[in-house]
Amino acid sequence: MSDHYQTLGVSKDASAEEIKRAYRKMARKYHPDVNPGHGDEFKAVAVAYEVLSDPAKRRNYDMGGGQYGQGFGGGAGADFGFSDLFETFFGGGGGAGGRRSTGPASRKRRGKDALIGMTIDLKTSVFGGTEDLDITTAEVCETCGGEGTRPGTHPETCGLCHGQGSVQQMTRTLLGQMVTNQTCTNCGGYGTVIKDPCNSCSGEGRVRARRTLSVKVPAGVKDGTRILLAGKGEVGPGGGPAGDLHLEVTVKEDPVFRRDGDDLRATLTLPMTAAALGTTMTLDTFDGQQSLEIPAGTQSGSVERLPGLGATRLRHGSRGDLLVTIAVSTPAKLDDRQRELLEQLAEARGEQSPEPVLGEPSAKSRFSRFKERFGR
Repeated sequence: MSDHYQTLGVSKDASAEEIKRAYRKMARKYHPDVNPGHGDEFKAVAVAYEVLSDPAKRRNYDMGGGQYGQGFGGGAGADFGFSDLFETFFGGGGGAGGRRSTGPASRKRRGKDALIGMTIDLKTSVFGGTEDLDITTAEVCETCGGEGTRPGTHPETCGLCHGQGSVQQMTRTLLGQMVTNQTCTNCGGYGTVIKDPCNSCSGEGRVRARRTLSVKVPAGVKDGTRILLAGKGEVGPGGGPAGDLHLEVTVKEDPVFRRDGDDLRATLTLPMTAAALGTTMTLDTFDGQQSLEIPAGTQSGSVERLPGLGATRLRHGSRGDLLVTIAVSTPAKLDDRQRELLEQLAEARGEQSPEPVLGEPSAKSRFSRFKERFGR
């Protein structure tokens, strides 16, 4: 008598799942229909699995009991797993004279998810808001209510499969007759047929329609942010539940402000005299009018900060800052009086022939800073 563990190529402490996998592998290898001339090996594999797949028989075998080694189908109480062999070759349940079926398929199926774009302005991305979005999608057919049949009629039971959605097919094998379940070709597996389809949806149970969605936009969304609207996608075939709708946000450019991370940036142009003397400016921001103090001697390119007036941080609620970059405007045209005054100013400041300073506009040489500090 051969050792059943060796026959299947597994260890004595192999799990039930390992034994089952090994059996399937060996059964495919030695089945006479696949590999003629190995009938004895196939029978040995079948016997080994018959014993080792049954906990009681395996326990008895491990204790030295030999009544389960008499060959395929032999021995008192032999109960070979036809369904396991069936799955090995056909991938489904079954057995001699038996069948395994999950029943007819439902015509109602979940609709597909959809991804569409939505464009908002910068102010909406900062504060959030509600946007109306027009979309074209699949809706339940109002004529038939999703059933797919002409009003007053209903799907009829399939005459071929009698509502089962599948039909049996007999196959002769070495082990006898095997029964497989095939999807019914008459009804497509639904168990019913639509003989009089709805004129509006042609039996689909859904139609294309245009509708308007009211979308709540959270504060702080950016370019590329996706908003999930659960159950707002396409209605499924047969009037099945709708999928989800994903909205990808695009933020339009604003003529004044631009987003920089959690901050907003803007540029403020000042006359040369205002930058030199200092002033107070009133700015129109997303939060209304705000006062901005411009210190005397402000240089072009300097940045003034207005805290808490920037973009909202998504899911946090706090806000960044508004950063205002100063651009000093130099007059391009001067009348005689203005030129005279500027020449007097240049003379008073000793700037008729200014020293060239390379680098940033605010950069000064060490010698220049030394003269300013000590008045020399």
